[in-house]
Amino acid sequence: MALTGFSPSSPPPASPPHADAPADWVDRVLLAGPGGEECLRFGTPVDRGALRALVAEQAERLAAAGLGPGGTAALRLPPSLGFVAVLLAAWQLRAQVALLDHRLTDHEVELAVDRLAPQVLVGSASRPAAAALRGYSLVDPVAVRLPAGRPAGTGHALVQLSSGSTGPAKVIARTAGDLIRELDCYRRLAAFPGEGERVVLLSSVVHVLGLVGGLLNSLHARAPLTVPDRMTAAGILGAVAADGRPTTVIGVPFHAELLAGATDPPELPQLRRMVVAGELVRPGLPAAFTARYGVPLGTMYGMTETGVIATDLDGTLYPAKQPVHGMELRLVDGELQLGTPASPYPGLDDPTRWADGWLHTRDAAVLDPDTGRVTVLGRRDSQVSIGGLKVDLTEVEQTLAALPQVREAVVVFDDGAIEAYLSAEDGADRTLVQDGLAQQLAAYKRPRRLAFLPQLPRTATGKLLRDPAALRAAAG
Repeated sequence: MALTGFSPSSPPPASPPHADAPADWVDRVLLAGPGGEECLRFGTPVDRGALRALVAEQAERLAAAGLGPGGTAALRLPPSLGFVAVLLAAWQLRAQVALLDHRLTDHEVELAVDRLAPQVLVGSASRPAAAALRGYSLVDPVAVRLPAGRPAGTGHALVQLSSGSTGPAKVIARTAGDLIRELDCYRRLAAFPGEGERVVLLSSVVHVLGLVGGLLNSLHARAPLTVPDRMTAAGILGAVAADGRPTTVIGVPFHAELLAGATDPPELPQLRRMVVAGELVRPGLPAAFTARYGVPLGTMYGMTETGVIATDLDGTLYPAKQPVHGMELRLVDGELQLGTPASPYPGLDDPTRWADGWLHTRDAAVLDPDTGRVTVLGRRDSQVSIGGLKVDLTEVEQTLAALPQVREAVVVFDDGAIEAYLSAEDGADRTLVQDGLAQQLAAYKRPRRLAFLPQLPRTATGKLLRDPAALRAAAG
């Protein structure tokens, strides 16, 4: 995995990690509440008193490995109670934490460790047995001191890697104050889970939606979080049905597709809504989900760099979304830009990503001047030239995905030609798909290659893979 946007020789920070938040922010913002109150469920329920004890135990282990204020740690743990305890313990110690997806290969982890230079690497005592679609693992975290590790070179509390679905992964950093600000944005969303409700989380906890919108917000809002035993339709629906409290499911569009296609789902009067983010939702999916379950499919737009940006939690604005409190947006030559006081890319001086207080999203969008609502159209680099004519690959992709026989589609441009890869219903007729495209798209917009796959390849976070070579290999 190639990493961009991080320099190990960054100058010393003006302030140490966590300096922009109260010294006890983890205890006050995330761990506060009655000791007997349930807060997490990885198979069995965990109350706040038990979680506080686990965090204290992991803090002692990390300190014994040499981690302290201003130190650096990298976590390579699967979704688990151990992951939660180690993350909060490292933050209690006022260390900077980098999150590594547990599904990375050893080689990818070595590259990341070489670049990030953490002082402590936390992994599992034994590699959890591989289990297809397992929602969580039972792990015993082990902290190992790395001799070549360096203390924090910036004042950030969290370091994450972007998914890399459209290019090399970026190194992105956020402060404790950034995280608290985002939690406040969620608190202001009346439709987002709060006290007396619960969350069933399907998104990865090492990426921004699952981490902040799922895990941290559940702890902060005192809305107990459940991770299903298995990430199948039956496993997810069973997790919802297991508790009568009002429930919100949080995931990516793939999970909504999975549930919308479930046969004979049980009655779920406690299901309040599902909320998805991470990529554009195909036309027709919100209506299909609501028809199946009688509740809205809400959508959010956000970035690892900033967290949540805009939402449509009731599904009434689709495809538009309302910016969250305090988010400043503007359009420059069709590109959506966000007002941010500092660059989220430590050590990277790239004015095409951040300059003069504005973050370049590289997404094309429309802003409604009257309501301030934003409609994200797709990546700006999805526009290509065919014989001198401009084609937006997002338009082609959404047209394909809306055809009756098509479940999902990815459209790419490679070697001067448009290629489409799609998963379709059993027995789908290629001719009918081609005829449908011919009725809706001009000839120069139509893919030269149309490949049918049983399932489209995805990144570790569930996003559709967009690398032409990988797609071509998957199609054989």
